[in-house]
Amino acid sequence: MKVLVAVKRVVDYNVKVRVKADNSGVDLANVKMSMNPFCEIAVEEAVRLKEKGVATEVVVVTVGPATAQEQLRTALALGADRAVLVDTAEELGSLAIAKALKAVVDKEQPQLVILGKQAIDSDNNQTGQMLAALTGYAQGTFASKVELAGDKVNVTREIDGGLQTVALNLPAIVTTDLRLNEPRYASLPNIMKAKKKPLETLTPEALGVSTTSTNKTVKVEAPATRSAGVKVKSVAELVEKLKNEAKVI
Repeated sequence: MKVLVAVKRVVDYNVKVRVKADNSGVDLANVKMSMNPFCEIAVEEAVRLKEKGVATEVVVVTVGPATAQEQLRTALALGADRAVLVDTAEELGSLAIAKALKAVVDKEQPQLVILGKQAIDSDNNQTGQMLAALTGYAQGTFASKVELAGDKVNVTREIDGGLQTVALNLPAIVTTDLRLNEPRYASLPNIMKAKKKPLETLTPEALGVSTTSTNKTVKVEAPATRSAGVKVKSVAELVEKLKNEAKVI
């Protein structure tokens, strides 16, 4: 069984994001970039399926600039077999990404597609669902457990009311939640081996995909800074401040 994993290049989660002076977007100059944490979980799950003998090949794909090869090499070092880069310098929305991934799915014909449920930069939580709609595949979102049984995959989903288990016919699309697994670290030998693994570069034009977006970012602003908290010495002082300063009682 072939497993396709989509990953995204994002600002590292340890970096404090800065907004450009003209409010046109986030300042990426000299900023550390990494693989989206939810995508790391997706790669880990695919590699575990291969280690169990369920999957025969793990292919990773990303849609982004040439510099995103770094994240693909990271995925290869974690255990993926080969990588595909859909090279574009444009800033694409969720639908354009889903269309590009759909073209890759049509080309690769995987039985299982795994994505992170959302990216920590745009935080849209849309691409997996849109890809499922475009391909017509069954989908299991917010997965905290994935089990393959024959021609079905059982996905335990984290929902507001607790846990829900759905049985999906293959081929299927699964989006990963935080509690699905704990991603491994790439060892130095595997990092060296990843440099020799195949990485194919495609373009949206070659895939016959239009990346024209109907959305435009008008303005990006940093959140308002919070004022410092105040410690009080007694309940009476707390009540007094809530009543006279905060005016909430």
